[in-house]
Amino acid sequence: MKKLLIFFAMTLLFFTASGQKVKKEAPPLRERIFFGGNFGLQLGTITNINLSPIVGLWVLPRLAVAAGPYYTFYKDPQGRTDIYGGKAYIQFVVFQDLNKFIPLGSNTGLFLHLEDECLSLNSGYWKNVVTPPDRFVINTLLGGVGLSQQIGKKASLNIMVLWSLLETDPEMGSRIYSNPEIRIGFTF
Repeated sequence: MKKLLIFFAMTLLFFTASGQKVKKEAPPLRERIFFGGNFGLQLGTITNINLSPIVGLWVLPRLAVAAGPYYTFYKDPQGRTDIYGGKAYIQFVVFQDLNKFIPLGSNTGLFLHLEDECLSLNSGYWKNVVTPPDRFVINTLLGGVGLSQQIGKKASLNIMVLWSLLETDPEMGSRIYSNPEIRIGFTF
């Protein structure tokens, strides 16, 4: 796992050092700030409602950082629980326009994504503890790739495929995320 993280970091550094074009003036701060996030809704035998907005900043033309809160309401035949916490991520755009390499007629970008989530879970639900339901915190590092489809001047639809890289509690990993985790979100 450490080799995978080192490889991911080295790739990010290589592309940052070799792929960045130096501009004389950086755009104003208000043009580099972006908003977005994910919203998920599943109703039926399993109810899963997720809301995770983000606020981010383009640090370099191809490098963005973002952070925001995370909330999920989850209910299945075994019970219900609330999951809440926060997340922060770094994203590096490898190709801003894949159309230059593969002529598909769309303005689609390819990016690398590394995210750290810190979530508070109900131990009575997740660890099947009969005692009063205390909460515990689990930290998960997710990494992967994504596609970004422009849908406006600053707006884009992002589709990511992420894998859980490190688990603080091995018995929890498979119940929180299935590898791979597929996410769809927006930024504007």
